[in-house]
Amino acid sequence: MKRLMGVLAGAVVLGAATFLTPAAWAADKGKVYYLVPTLLDEFQTGSVTAITKFMKDVGYETVALNADNKTDVQQGQMNDVIALKPSAIVLAAVDFNALKPQIEAARAAGIPVMQFDRQITSTKSDLTSVAGTVEIGHVAAAEIERLLKEKNGSVKGKVLQVLGDPGDPYTLDIQKGFEEKLKAFPDVTIISKPAMQWEASNAGSIVADQLLANPDIDLIFVHAAHLSVAAVASLEAAGKKPGDVLLVSSNGAPVGLDLIRKGWQQVEVEQPLFAQAAALAMFADKVVNKQEIKPGTYDVLGLEGVVTNEEWGPNIKIPGAAITKANVDDPRFWGNMKTPEAPVKSVE
Repeated sequence: MKRLMGVLAGAVVLGAATFLTPAAWAADKGKVYYLVPTLLDEFQTGSVTAITKFMKDVGYETVALNADNKTDVQQGQMNDVIALKPSAIVLAAVDFNALKPQIEAARAAGIPVMQFDRQITSTKSDLTSVAGTVEIGHVAAAEIERLLKEKNGSVKGKVLQVLGDPGDPYTLDIQKGFEEKLKAFPDVTIISKPAMQWEASNAGSIVADQLLANPDIDLIFVHAAHLSVAAVASLEAAGKKPGDVLLVSSNGAPVGLDLIRKGWQQVEVEQPLFAQAAALAMFADKVVNKQEIKPGTYDVLGLEGVVTNEEWGPNIKIPGAAITKANVDDPRFWGNMKTPEAPVKSVE
């Protein structure tokens, strides 16, 4: 009970401090607990705002709990939330394998579990909403192909790929898509290093070390925009100017868009945060009422989301897009921090 009260207190503090509007508490279909892995970057803080808003559109109150990137904390949060018997749980897992027992315990207790952003395939969930992460890797590869050709006259050169934490399937899928596309170009050398726990400082150290070991690096591809900030700091420390080493990132965060405007970064491949969050709300009634989610194509905030039935349950995948200097100010990109005002509607 002491721990349960701690969870409740933490949730109220988190909501009151930043995210929950008074109107959110007026929802009448019950509570949805969103277990966010960390609030270290704008994608995660933006996801709390978006899920809270879209769930309110369809009648649910959202309570967000931050795990501070700690698996044991998130496991404890799941155990405590199960005891509260909410309408549903939305989970963005710190570690996609470690939360399996808690997911199964929640579902056994009759509480549906929706996965946000981080796909868990080792057990069934009631809905998974993810970006087309392999496709993000494909888009990044196409943009990097273009950039290397513009710089070197053909698709050749040395690319430093800085992954996020290898415990996160998001970064592994991007790596898969990126590397399978660039296999067609044998003159491109790829050096891959993981930034453990998605720590920007780890990414900065990787870039600094690799600039010493491989001073002929043409392009750096980081798997999240907050890592690109540290990459730029290391480039500056090495005496580089904007454009000396090309930079591509993925997830579409505001810092990445700012680096494009400043000339340090050439491309940001957006992860469609708003659409991923809206998809959860669109299907929330079906999930809570244990109704079938039919495979097919659905319009999610103007993007084409594809629902498939997988071994781990219904899965909706939504594509991302390339952001360059030409379109960086387009308000449809979440990195410009304008949550769509039009209400999300439940799928009938």
